[in-house]
Amino acid sequence: MATLPGESAPPLLTDEPTARRPEGLKPVLGVVAAIMLTVSCITPASSLFIIVPELLASQGSGVVLTLLAGVLISVGVGACYAELGTRTPSSGGEYVMVTHTLGRSLGWVTFVMTAATLIVIPPVIALGTADYLAPIVDLDRATTGAIVMLLATATGLLDIKANAYVTSAFLVIETLAAAVVAYLGFSHAERGVDTLWHPQALDGTTLTPLTAAIVLSGLAVSTFVVNGFGTASYLAEEIIEPRKNVARAVFGSLFIGAAIIVIPTIATVMGVGSLSDLAEGTFPDFVTTWAGPRVSAAVSVGIAIAILNAVIVMVIQNGRVIYSSARDKSWPEPVNRALSSLHPRFGSPVLATLTVALPGALMAYLVDIESLLGITSVIVSSVYLTLAVAALAVRRSPHAGWKMPLWPLAPVLVIVGVGYALSESATGDLLIVAAMVGGALAYYYGYLRPRGSSRFLVDPQQDR
Repeated sequence: MATLPGESAPPLLTDEPTARRPEGLKPVLGVVAAIMLTVSCITPASSLFIIVPELLASQGSGVVLTLLAGVLISVGVGACYAELGTRTPSSGGEYVMVTHTLGRSLGWVTFVMTAATLIVIPPVIALGTADYLAPIVDLDRATTGAIVMLLATATGLLDIKANAYVTSAFLVIETLAAAVVAYLGFSHAERGVDTLWHPQALDGTTLTPLTAAIVLSGLAVSTFVVNGFGTASYLAEEIIEPRKNVARAVFGSLFIGAAIIVIPTIATVMGVGSLSDLAEGTFPDFVTTWAGPRVSAAVSVGIAIAILNAVIVMVIQNGRVIYSSARDKSWPEPVNRALSSLHPRFGSPVLATLTVALPGALMAYLVDIESLLGITSVIVSSVYLTLAVAALAVRRSPHAGWKMPLWPLAPVLVIVGVGYALSESATGDLLIVAAMVGGALAYYYGYLRPRGSSRFLVDPQQDR
């Protein structure tokens, strides 16, 4: 495996007493269950109703081309996740992939960056629940967000198969909400499909020709509309035959999520009374126009359920990342023992899940957490870039796994596309993330590297 100059490879986990591990997670998920859980984390309905309106306001009828460009980049990212995840099928996700391709220090930096998003992203999503329940009941956003986090945490502590059933049921409901929008938009079509390949953008409410520059301006947002397909890599230890099924779960969830987002968007572009309405309207507004306030309220409930569903799956995957870091001996031994323990009945990492989920609930209630979205975007982009570089180096790895076609086209596409998105980020957000990287390296070189034989023993689960 590749390492950074002057850096040794991760120690082999053989007969070393300090490298002994607790009994691990059980492979119980078939590919369909893994796809359902992963699509639930993508929350395509949430992306449709929350993210797409931001694009509609600037991209106009060109929003579909912009979304497809973002999905194309996501396919490249998905190829990186699929190849890296099948070669190192571990619940640690990205940091395990990076460690076994680019070295331990970059692996630890990747863990720290992803760990930061584990606490921030779920409560940010949970806060939107009250907004979509507003047509039915007036709720305090912070309190509702905290309650959603706690409900998701309680559900996430159950065994993984039970969660697959729960999230699948919720996924059906949110998909129905998206399907209602698609049906209403197509059945009230005001213009033909030629609008999609002769698009017009919006400058306020003024229609202008769509240009490549306008598409690129929306690329930073559209790239992340199907973000969440990487959850399949976090579930790898619990997926049956991960060497082939992780890749299937990544791409299956990505394409299903993209369809749930793009098809209703096409219907909306065709069905609104005027393209200028895209600049100011919301999906509940469009549904109210097409079918009345009751149907709009029902769709809003579907969105709220989609939010809860997403938070549940995020709590599940996030707990497993913390569990994996403890199993990989990243902390002082008492902390490792506590966080790597599993519930005797459910087989879930209870303490690890509570460690990452309860702070999220508190942040939803007490902190203006939405102000951290810019930083989170930079972190996600940075992780994507790191994975793309790892995908360029992975063919030197001794571990077997799925191989992406047309390699190295996909990682190069990711580097170009996500690199552009990063270049558009605020300087302050970039500096904060740089400070996080500095702190991560200080912990690695100050604590982990001097104890290389007993700390940060990242197991690629290569015997599975």
